[in-house]
Amino acid sequence: MTEPERPPAAGAATTLVTAALVVVLGGAAVAGALNLGVGSASAPGPGMWPALVGAALVVLGGVLAARARGTEDAERFTRTGLLVLAATGTMVVFVAVVGVIGFEIPTVSLAFVWLRFLGRESWRLSAIVSVAATAAFYLLFVGALGVTIPHLF
Repeated sequence: MTEPERPPAAGAATTLVTAALVVVLGGAAVAGALNLGVGSASAPGPGMWPALVGAALVVLGGVLAARARGTEDAERFTRTGLLVLAATGTMVVFVAVVGVIGFEIPTVSLAFVWLRFLGRESWRLSAIVSVAATAAFYLLFVGALGVTIPHLF
């Protein structure tokens, strides 16, 4: 049995750029979290988890940068990488509008776009899963847990 052909390796320069982007993203998350208020371990503020995730990104980006020269399993950016950019772009739009119009419409839209256009699922499956997932999130977070997120209903 033959092994499938692997895409070309990215190289150390690409890995360093990726590591720098991860560190910048983590730093931005930490800065935003500090503006929200981190609180303390016994009384965490709204920025606690974003600060922890941002700090982890900074550390992991640093580790990736330190190991960039010896990394050969990173793939070169190709056309399929555009899917990642599209997913990131739709998530940025989601975050931008969820505070304005609530989470229901953006959540249904985001799930539908990801399923139908990025995942190439059928129209029917994409619509059903998008609505069902949004309803489940609503029931869990708003109904059961009483999370204060912007919502329509």
